[in-house]
Amino acid sequence: MVDTTTGAMPTLAGGPHFAMGGAVFGNLQPDDVALVAHLGFPGIEPYRGMIMPYLDTPRKLKEVLDRHDLTMVTCSNGGPGQSTDFIDPAARRQTIDDHVAFARDFLTVFGCKHFKINMGERPAGGTSDADLRAIAQTLNELGRRTAEYGIRLAPHPHIWGPVERPEEIRRLLALTDPHYVSLTLDTAHILLGGGDPLEFLTDHYDRIIALHWKDAKAAYRGFTGPTPTRAMHAEEILYKDLGSGGTDLPAVWRLLQARGYRYWITLDLDPPRPQEGEGTVEEKLLFNRRYLLEQLHVERL
Repeated sequence: MVDTTTGAMPTLAGGPHFAMGGAVFGNLQPDDVALVAHLGFPGIEPYRGMIMPYLDTPRKLKEVLDRHDLTMVTCSNGGPGQSTDFIDPAARRQTIDDHVAFARDFLTVFGCKHFKINMGERPAGGTSDADLRAIAQTLNELGRRTAEYGIRLAPHPHIWGPVERPEEIRRLLALTDPHYVSLTLDTAHILLGGGDPLEFLTDHYDRIIALHWKDAKAAYRGFTGPTPTRAMHAEEILYKDLGSGGTDLPAVWRLLQARGYRYWITLDLDPPRPQEGEGTVEEKLLFNRRYLLEQLHVERL
């Protein structure tokens, strides 16, 4: 259970451990689960919109995971039938109720200790301070509600979302209650939003409960903006394999080891684009697994 008095974070024995994100597969199939287990990853992190057939029968999915001794790290929000408007006060009650219901009826079945969420679309013209205050109010209440089920709320700053720039993330952290609202830090999204992942991890380590790892082109090292557009992403994938050089992942790994990080790191990779030389899903997973083992010298996934 999350200690709502002290704000204590969950930990893993012998951690950190690595999970595979579900986005790389699209709609999750039993063969995808088998592949993750075969490659030695102990966890998987799907998206709600990609596990819709299991939404009302979560124990069927748990049976699939249990057969392969896989842990569901968390399951991201989104997909049909769930409000993801965190800004509009008129939508706040529905957004909170929908997310609490998903935490109660789905995440608890898998024993998830944090709830990674995206926060909807970025407002036209950018995010105002009033918008950030509205988001924070929604997150604070939602975090209090999910804590009743032993689940820490962990919003995920995301390019093209309402919280993408470093100053927006810091403002959101200042406006939210650290006992109930943590953060999922994504190395690529922080970088592409104009921030330094290593600096952000150093400065805000105590608010970060979970990590998403992916990379970007080396040309983005030290990037400060403006945020790349969706059109640019359509032309060439922005999210690159680990070791592409945008993020100093060896330094990130050293910091995590020095600070004793003992929770999940999810490789949140997009589906491969064969036309860009990324090969098959299995080849992409193998490439990133090799980076962990051979470049970072990770001893245990």
